[in-house]
Amino acid sequence: MCIVVSAIGCGTITKGNRTPVEDVDELSSSEDESENESLESARNWCGVDVSVLTPAPPKFPFTGNPGIKVSLRQSDDPLDYFCLFFDDEVISCIAKETNSFAEEHFSNLELTPSTRALQWKDVTSEELKRFISLLILQGIVQKPTEKWFWSKRPILCTPFFGNVMNEKRYSLIMKFLHFQSSNDSEDESPSNNKLKKIGKFHSMLMQRFQSTYIPKQDISIDESLIGYKGRLGWKQYIPTKRSRFGVKLFQLCESESGYIWNSIIYTGKGTTFHEDYEDYGVSTKSVMTLIHELKNKGYTLTTDNYYTSPELAEILIKCKTDIYGTLRANRKGLPSLIKSSKVKKGEVLAFQKGKICLLKWTDKKPILMLSTLHSTSMVTVESKKSKSSKLKPAVVADYNNTMGGVDKADQCLSYYPVARNQQRKYYKKIFRYLLSQAVWNAFVIFKKNGGKMRQVEFRMKLIERLIEVTVCNPSTLRGPFPKSEENVVRLTGRHVPSYVDESESRKKSRKCVVCSLKINENGKRVRRESRFECKNCNVGLCVAPCFEIYHTESNL
Repeated sequence: MCIVVSAIGCGTITKGNRTPVEDVDELSSSEDESENESLESARNWCGVDVSVLTPAPPKFPFTGNPGIKVSLRQSDDPLDYFCLFFDDEVISCIAKETNSFAEEHFSNLELTPSTRALQWKDVTSEELKRFISLLILQGIVQKPTEKWFWSKRPILCTPFFGNVMNEKRYSLIMKFLHFQSSNDSEDESPSNNKLKKIGKFHSMLMQRFQSTYIPKQDISIDESLIGYKGRLGWKQYIPTKRSRFGVKLFQLCESESGYIWNSIIYTGKGTTFHEDYEDYGVSTKSVMTLIHELKNKGYTLTTDNYYTSPELAEILIKCKTDIYGTLRANRKGLPSLIKSSKVKKGEVLAFQKGKICLLKWTDKKPILMLSTLHSTSMVTVESKKSKSSKLKPAVVADYNNTMGGVDKADQCLSYYPVARNQQRKYYKKIFRYLLSQAVWNAFVIFKKNGGKMRQVEFRMKLIERLIEVTVCNPSTLRGPFPKSEENVVRLTGRHVPSYVDESESRKKSRKCVVCSLKINENGKRVRRESRFECKNCNVGLCVAPCFEIYHTESNL
């Protein structure tokens, strides 16, 4: 099962000259090295006799402080968790920029009297919360065209959307939705110009993601794609993703939960990375920028072959950070034998350079792995599908267990997509995707704080709470908001008093539900009959003042 490789040559670990990437769109950070470079790199690698079991290099001691970093009471209210990211400052900022953009729009254009835009009035924070609730709901109740959510056709109608906000108002808010003034860029670099409409909002959200929660030791970095088919100079093509075309993000997630801790929006050549890593290739720069605040704390990073390289491993070792992942054979600094040797199925070829272990193993096809914390040891892994066991290198088994952080987040977001394919403006598409990320992170924090809901139930409760708190001012209420599902329809629908329908099985009057909540001087509930009812809510009500109380106060 093993190939014994004699030492090719051992020497001190030296760092070769680094050649920056010329084009950020290329798939690898370097070209194949020349024969002389191969001979030079081979002198730094030692062949490993895999028939002899050697101990794995020790992990760097973990000194991080993972967990929730904000004061959070034991709560089952999804709104408490969502407001960790979409707090009053974020909502107010969006409302302010939206109103400013609308004002600028009217001042620069001459509009005809029949133009719908003239019906615009400034959006408030409360109205924006209802607007956001409908965006989240569109991910659960999915329709191919956005206007169909307000359709009155019996086979399509969903009256709840119209009860919360009419279609004209929703369309106007979407039309003027804005997140950053065009003159708000601190830096006039081409990169910032590309993100001048969404960069500020993205930074605000990432700051809240990072300050709310610190990830556990195992983290992973991978690409994510926001599907977009409109015109965009820095639109990317990733054939392995479902959408294939769109806006690419580099993301850092906690491996276990899929919590999204940091991300970089990739805008092609000129993407802003941390200034300390400007001399490296794109793959190395993206990793080091994402992990910058987690350096020197003993984190263990898992990456795929787009990022993994001997150069990156050496940099991370200096930062007391371990790394392992799949590797491309054309990376610089690899021994030529690792590329040219043909390894039979189940066999292993390995090299060592200091703390870095390079391993080639063949299963269905050759796999090249790099690790700073694994040896050539093998483990038995049971297949879930075939229920059979297979012998694999420990680094391969660990990679399969920890690499899925970003994929887990993307998969869970795909179940309830807030972003729509028909969104024309790229920055609104990015906003909807970031909104979905905020809901996902809120759900992860909810689960870590002892919550028991499923994700879809969490999202539905969040929608109800976003609407409830905007119906009336919470400061005027005597107690906490009720959590009943009927509240949303009761407080937002269009209600008209009507006479009680008389029938053989029904009286001319019904018990008023508001009066029945009152207590008389004898300590008993008041019973008062009324000839009026609300057919929409199916309850009896006095015309005044009970009808108004029932449909405006949420703490009944």
